[in-house]
Amino acid sequence: MKWSGRFTEKILYLKFDMNQKFAKSLIKTVPKWIQNYVWRKGEVVFFVYPQHLVSFLYFLRNHTLIQCKQLMDVTAVDYPSRSLRFSVVYNLLSLKYNSRIRVKTQVNELSPVSSVTEVYSSAGWWEREVWDMFGIFFSNHPDLRRILTDYGFQGHPLRKDFPLSGYVEVKYDDSEKRVCTQSIEVTQEFRYFDFSSPWEQLEKTPNSI
Repeated sequence: MKWSGRFTEKILYLKFDMNQKFAKSLIKTVPKWIQNYVWRKGEVVFFVYPQHLVSFLYFLRNHTLIQCKQLMDVTAVDYPSRSLRFSVVYNLLSLKYNSRIRVKTQVNELSPVSSVTEVYSSAGWWEREVWDMFGIFFSNHPDLRRILTDYGFQGHPLRKDFPLSGYVEVKYDDSEKRVCTQSIEVTQEFRYFDFSSPWEQLEKTPNSI
């Protein structure tokens, strides 16, 4: 068991060292595109300037030693206390090298992000979802419409400042024999945003494992 544990630890260290070298070599290749990088949960995360996002994804897709041919997901994270409150996240997969790369770019609620549908056609659905849920506008998108909420829906549900009960409610009106939408009159509670993990707040006791 001890030998197996040491072997696993050595493999993880070698993988970490290889990814560190890979990230540093990539930054040297395209230094003007990348803000920073981190190693997180076995994956390399690159922070890219928004104006260079499309070029960087082209680079990751077509480079012989990377070949991230698949875009697995596009999502976003909202940090209302930051000036650039949104982090747009792109999860890439290289089948040839069995590896994943995560790319992030940061924007505020007024700045658009260039659509990457010309690089990955699957981004069309993901970007529509991010637009619907967060209100992040993707320029040059071929068909940027809401995809999850109903026609005429106001607001973007996954923004942290969106009311928990929403702005309107839908119910069936028996007198009119149809489904009606009406404003909610419930007073919204004040929300305090605390971005720390609840697990980080737990104090370790002597008997804790």
